[in-house]
Amino acid sequence: MTLGNSSRLFIASLLLAASPLALAAETPALNTANTAWLLTSSVLVLFMTIPGLALFYGGLVRTKNVLSVLMQCFAITCMVSIVWVLFAYSLAFGDGGANNAWIGGMAKALMAGIGVNTLKGDIPETVFAMFQMTFAIITPALVVGAFAERMKFSAMMLFSLLWLLVVYVPVCHWVWGDGWLQKMGVMDFAGGTVVHVNAGVAALVAALVLGRRKGFPETAMPPHNLTMTVIGACMLWVGWFGFNAGSALAANGTAGMTMLVTHIGAAAGSLTWMFCEWVRFGKPSVLGIVTGMVAGLGTITPASGFVGPLGALVIGVTAGLVCFVATNYMKRTLRVDDSLDVFPVHGVGGIIGTLLTGVFAATTLGGVGFAEGVTMGKQVMTQLTGIFVTAAWSGIVTFILLKLIDVMLGLRVTVEQETEGLDTVLHNETGYNL
Repeated sequence: MTLGNSSRLFIASLLLAASPLALAAETPALNTANTAWLLTSSVLVLFMTIPGLALFYGGLVRTKNVLSVLMQCFAITCMVSIVWVLFAYSLAFGDGGANNAWIGGMAKALMAGIGVNTLKGDIPETVFAMFQMTFAIITPALVVGAFAERMKFSAMMLFSLLWLLVVYVPVCHWVWGDGWLQKMGVMDFAGGTVVHVNAGVAALVAALVLGRRKGFPETAMPPHNLTMTVIGACMLWVGWFGFNAGSALAANGTAGMTMLVTHIGAAAGSLTWMFCEWVRFGKPSVLGIVTGMVAGLGTITPASGFVGPLGALVIGVTAGLVCFVATNYMKRTLRVDDSLDVFPVHGVGGIIGTLLTGVFAATTLGGVGFAEGVTMGKQVMTQLTGIFVTAAWSGIVTFILLKLIDVMLGLRVTVEQETEGLDTVLHNETGYNL
């Protein structure tokens, strides 16, 4: 049976009319639920830095330096926000063409080509850029804890700016921006390498380059306001749900499991640190339990979207135990003056979490499984590669930056200024007028 000319024309017109509909079905459409969750997550992660981290760090330093720490966190937030929009976002998440394995391009500088209707997957790219901005803000802010109470404000600002551009942005691109580590298969859901190993190693280098605070370790330097620290810690815990679960970039089952394991990791890390301290020193401390929480959260971060409750429990307990030992070893044995324990908590935690991701992502242990053809052993080796590369890049470049800035501006305040306190010397203010 053959079709007449009129029949063929009719069928052809139907096919032509249907083809735009087929194309429209394939084009990503805005998902309002995912967008709402990422908007919320962006606020939660910003909440981690200001006020969360600022209060957490502010309470840990001495009274004469509390404003300096709050100022540093606030200033970093403002500066990174501007630089991110100018060109850092483009370098981290843009297409670098032939060099894309190493760095993005400048096509999205000043948010060029990103409008109200521009999508990144099924969410507005403006929201994605804002979410990633909050990660870029908190990472250099974490490093502040290593050199608290002794670095010049001008040196801190220049260091944070340069560190963002030549350390954070490249590592971010390698792991999350379709760079070479991502293509290699490194599993880092929310920042084990990009944030915690990166900041932790930079903190260790900064502490060593600047040297100890006057009087350390002979003079006791207790936190001036633990109440402030606990409030900041609670804000960090709440904000971390946006940090980890928001990294699913969707309001789905992955985000739900990520939120659950994040909470388990925090709770397990807290209790483990508390009991370690109880056994070692005879009494559990408030400072110990909140530090254990941060260790648990930092350690579960890279694994959070890949593991189940069992993995989270083991990772949290391991974090509390190992980070407790590392902190005491650095302070009491090595006598390294990492003022607020950034490396033994974030650096060591990030290393442990990234490594254990390669173990507990296995489906037999409740995880999501590995890529096709990848064994646990191969994934662990890939994770080790990511850790080593990030640590080496962060450590070497941080050292070079600090030495350059020391020549240009000088890194430390004078002994007299350190004795008087940075609040008065650098900002002509005091934290308390009682």
